[in-house]
Amino acid sequence: MFDLFGILLFFSSKFRTISSMSAAKLSRKKILIIGSGPYSIGSSVEFDWCGVQVLRTLRRLGHETIFLNSNPETVSTDFDECDRLYFEELTVERVLDICEKENPEGVIFSTGGQIAQNMISELSKFGVPLLGTSVASIDRCEDREKFSALCDELEIDQPRWASFSKIPDAFAFARDVGFPVLVRPSFVLSGAAMAVATDEKNLQEFLEVAVGETKSSVVITKFEQDAKEIEFDGVADSGQIICSAISEHVENAGVHSGDATIVLPPQNLYLETIRRVRKISLQLAEKLKISGPFNIQFLARENEIKIIECNLRASRTFPFVSKVFNQNFIEIATRILLGEKLENQEKSLLAIERVGVKAAQFSFSRLKGADPMLGVEMGSTGEVACFGETVEEAFLKSLLATGFRLPPRGSKILVTLGRLRDKVAFRKTAGKFLALGYKLVGTKNTAELLTDSQIPCETVFKISSKKHPNVADLISEKKVALVINTPNKFSHEEISDGYLIRRVAIDTNVPLLTNLQLAKLLARSLEKFPDLDSLLK
Repeated sequence: MFDLFGILLFFSSKFRTISSMSAAKLSRKKILIIGSGPYSIGSSVEFDWCGVQVLRTLRRLGHETIFLNSNPETVSTDFDECDRLYFEELTVERVLDICEKENPEGVIFSTGGQIAQNMISELSKFGVPLLGTSVASIDRCEDREKFSALCDELEIDQPRWASFSKIPDAFAFARDVGFPVLVRPSFVLSGAAMAVATDEKNLQEFLEVAVGETKSSVVITKFEQDAKEIEFDGVADSGQIICSAISEHVENAGVHSGDATIVLPPQNLYLETIRRVRKISLQLAEKLKISGPFNIQFLARENEIKIIECNLRASRTFPFVSKVFNQNFIEIATRILLGEKLENQEKSLLAIERVGVKAAQFSFSRLKGADPMLGVEMGSTGEVACFGETVEEAFLKSLLATGFRLPPRGSKILVTLGRLRDKVAFRKTAGKFLALGYKLVGTKNTAELLTDSQIPCETVFKISSKKHPNVADLISEKKVALVINTPNKFSHEEISDGYLIRRVAIDTNVPLLTNLQLAKLLARSLEKFPDLDSLLK
């Protein structure tokens, strides 16, 4: 076992010995930054970008930088990014050891994702000089039960919730509010162990998993269906917001923010919705005395706004909003963490000259047997962001950048929609695909509903029918160029057939959409850009 001071301690090429340093170098502040650790689902280059921006800002301001990370694949672990790099595990013990040796004047933890965030309670007990929002405020947001109680105190609307120690009480609550319900553990990243329960059996299974994933309470909330999700990213100083961005998800609520397609500036929000989101964000920032980066997620249905959660750290959307706004949110946050007083730097959404769309990148083809259905637990392994004059242009560019192949005109699109409401809602989109020259193929119920609505759709056998040629045959033989499949979570047969359809599409490399809102935006985008060559010029 290595002694701490025998670990790999890297010095930048510009590092000099104490004897050669100028007086100015000796007087500068020494700051330790905690990195985001190994790449995994939920913790990737977005957080490393934040860490690198902190390092570069500190060095521009003339401060001495010390970085702790355990991932050799990151930019932050390049020799030239910091004055000293500790390539070590991200644990409380290691941070304390480094603080004992280096004696930093401040420790920045709010750009390292959940790993760094989960250490601060213990670090504060040892007197580590943590920079930013107080540990008490962070705990109040990370603990689901405490945060829900805070929202009740501030009269901020939220989905009905409760925290339980006994499973029978959880069942009683779920029956009262009605299934589906959402199981939400505390102190986790990327929605780990979060799940939507559709009945008591599901609920019991999910509760058993969630209890093992968290060190605190497990809260159950009413799952709000068919609501839009909104993100608020901001930087505050002692409770006053200095800069912020409001973005919208293309997918309805129920898809993890790390997997969602995000649009900035928002294109489909009422002005009153934006005003209310901002009002609640100002209220929370002031109450929690936020200093540094933070992220709040909301649900919106018409102008009814409900809060989901508040993270008092940089979110994975910070690089995206910084690039769309041409305003480095992390640089602003770093200066605030060092005690600099900045004037308000808010930008009007109307002043943004281009639309940005962030799309997720998935690796389901490398995960044998994994269900490529989007849900409340994150599954993406990367992301891309593209810009355009319109949301349709930016969306098509982002799809192409992820490797998605757009269906050629005249090809067949397979449509298998689980819920009746999805089938009904798809009719207008189906008409657009037909008008663009595509042909539709569907399983029995979907094809019948579309045909009854005067939308031609060829019927194909379901996989469970054991008849041929069935859906799987069409996909595997590449007789369809796109699969649009939405699940019906309330039917075991549909889940089984739907899973097999999605899996065959992934295994045979046929483009797949599992979200109705994405399918609608794709049809609208293809309608607006019939000549894809002009899009890429």
